[in-house]
Amino acid sequence: MTPGGGATASGGAAGGSGTPSDGGAAAGSGPGRGGTGAGSAAAGGGTAPGSGAGRPGAGRATSRDVARAAGVSQATVSLVLGEKWPGRVSERTVAAVRAAARDLGYRPNLAARSLRLGRTRTVLLVVPALTTEFFARVYTGAERVAADHGFGVVLYPSPEGVGPARDPFDSARASLDGVIASSMAADALVAVRGGGLPLVMLDSDPDDAAAAATVNLDIADGARQVAEHLLGLGHRRVAHLAAAVDSWTFRVRARALSEALDGVQGAALSAEPAGLSVEEGRRAAERVLARPGPRPTALVCDDDILAAGACKAARRLGLRIPDDISVTGFDDLALATAVEPELTTVRLSAEAVGAAGMRALMTLLDGESPQATVLPVTLLPRGSTAPPPRP
Repeated sequence: MTPGGGATASGGAAGGSGTPSDGGAAAGSGPGRGGTGAGSAAAGGGTAPGSGAGRPGAGRATSRDVARAAGVSQATVSLVLGEKWPGRVSERTVAAVRAAARDLGYRPNLAARSLRLGRTRTVLLVVPALTTEFFARVYTGAERVAADHGFGVVLYPSPEGVGPARDPFDSARASLDGVIASSMAADALVAVRGGGLPLVMLDSDPDDAAAAATVNLDIADGARQVAEHLLGLGHRRVAHLAAAVDSWTFRVRARALSEALDGVQGAALSAEPAGLSVEEGRRAAERVLARPGPRPTALVCDDDILAAGACKAARRLGLRIPDDISVTGFDDLALATAVEPELTTVRLSAEAVGAAGMRALMTLLDGESPQATVLPVTLLPRGSTAPPPRP
């Protein structure tokens, strides 16, 4: 789906039947789960709904059947499959219940559960766009955790994160249990926030009062690692290809980079705004490299896509990477190792961010307050950086 093309549903919405899993995942599992949709055979040897796997001659397995097979009470089955077991049920019993559920092809009645709990078991994940794999990875991590809790995920892109992101539902309050938003620009979530739903923000301002919980990568540390790497190689003239998007994550990168170079003898930092595309990155880099005066010896790019454009600009100008100029990125997309030389970049664990965000939302829905989460990042030095050329 292209940005702005509407919402994409993954997993089962309220009333859908799911594939057998630890918690009875919703129908239509997302990428990487290997799940099957309702009405098809379950992975791992299970059979299609209604076949009564493990109960010859019987209909659909019930929680009583699972309890009998595992040798536990129905209450224990409910705790395990509802992910309420930590601290209340032993891990051995949890494994026995899950194995029995898989063997019997048991799937919770999500429609009944939703009515009982007053939930739709559907979560909205809002991302700036679907044009990079980073947000696909965020979705994958979120979907895995959601499926383990019997929830489905609706993916909704707000093109380029410059919103405002329109509420894709007539009544978000009636259609959703909560919202997760990743890397959104300022004021891009006005319509969605108005629904009064629990909101978890990813890669966003931790001081935003609208968010009930935040999950962030240590973006500032990533920028510091880049600066220290380049300074250690001997670079002093650095140009920052800064994403032309008004969002917290890019402001943090700019500030941390500036602070890391501030006070270093002989260091000079310039900034050039660029749209988030290879072509815009190329144009921005060409503007920087063609200016009169001493040329920068390193280009620090706000993401790998901009860095790919910067590498293209350098080659067009007859510059060698890294002999004449070093280039760094951010994200560690597949693109980072597809270019030659491979790109020095900061690895951001997007799947971990999505998973942590979904866990935070599940905690909120359980009536508890999750702690703010900050995940570490890692600099990956590769072939695009080296000491600067000698004068």
